[in-house]
Amino acid sequence: MAERDLYELLGVGRDAAADELKRAYRRKARELHPDTNPDDPAAEAEFKQVTVAYEILSDPDRRAQYDRFGLQGVMGGQPGSPEWQNFGEGGLGDLFEAFFGAMGGARRGPSGPIPGPDAEVTLRLTLAEAAFGAEKSLEVRLPVACEACDATGAAPGTTSSTCEDCQGTGEVRRVRQSILGQMVTAMPCARCQGTGRTIASPCPTCRGEGRTTAATTLVVDVPAGVEDGSTMRLSGRGAAGFRGGPNGTLYVHLGVERDARFERHGDDLHVAAPITVAQAALGATVTVPTLEGDEEVEIERGCQPGTVVRLRQRGVTHLRGRGRGDLHVHVEVQVPTELDEESEALLRSLAEHRGEAVAPPHTGLFSRLRSRR
Repeated sequence: MAERDLYELLGVGRDAAADELKRAYRRKARELHPDTNPDDPAAEAEFKQVTVAYEILSDPDRRAQYDRFGLQGVMGGQPGSPEWQNFGEGGLGDLFEAFFGAMGGARRGPSGPIPGPDAEVTLRLTLAEAAFGAEKSLEVRLPVACEACDATGAAPGTTSSTCEDCQGTGEVRRVRQSILGQMVTAMPCARCQGTGRTIASPCPTCRGEGRTTAATTLVVDVPAGVEDGSTMRLSGRGAAGFRGGPNGTLYVHLGVERDARFERHGDDLHVAAPITVAQAALGATVTVPTLEGDEEVEIERGCQPGTVVRLRQRGVTHLRGRGRGDLHVHVEVQVPTELDEESEALLRSLAEHRGEAVAPPHTGLFSRLRSRR
């Protein structure tokens, strides 16, 4: 099918100004409006075409895109895709629906059961649960389907009936006058709340809503590798819908408790390993915590302050992909701040042996008092 030229649809030239576009659209709209041409599908199709043409050309940015790339530059996709169906000789039905929704002579039926509202809960996790995943139970109070009426809203033994106001369509239409003539607007029916059905004898348990509020236990599978502040989206796990409508979405906000032993950076963990001066100089085997229990780490002879020993695959499981992060062991050499006489003598002997200059021993009153203890 050949692509319809939007300027041709409005009957203007490609250099038409904004005022000229508006006048052309008003003229065409009065001529083709469905209320002026009842039971004329061809006129309704062309009305949709000129309406979309004006919507595009009256917007400077869309018009520039159209002038440069054609309709594909405005709509995206490729000819033959769903967005382009019925565009050529058949009309702009799909694109009109995208811009304006349903209109015109045909009245649609009810849009279907009204879905329940979304809900939010917070779930606390330990670092280990976040790292490896966990199955957690949540106690929540949410609207659930009424068992007494099987979520219909009608009292047991009774049924609903077609709404007299909207004749089962779920919407009512209003006619108003405008510069284009009579305009018809549709809105949800207030009597049946858009369902198309009314209930003469509501269920006494749920008062006609088809749902009641109750405490519910939900089991949530938390994937391995989640972070503090992340959110899980659980479709169909939220509140029950009105009169049998589908459940809404449950958003689970995750909070990971701080573990005093570790610092987390992405999927890597960091832990401090304090050692003595002697251990740093001579080497040692120290025990450090991991998420799976304590583990021994070899400290090499002559280890310097700030040394980091990496334990591969001891961190948090990657949320996307395989494997885990690493555990970084930060060696902290602790220098004693208080020494007994024997320890001080040994250190001074070592300093003398190595030819290292050190401060002389304290000989004041406080030093003498300390030595008498």
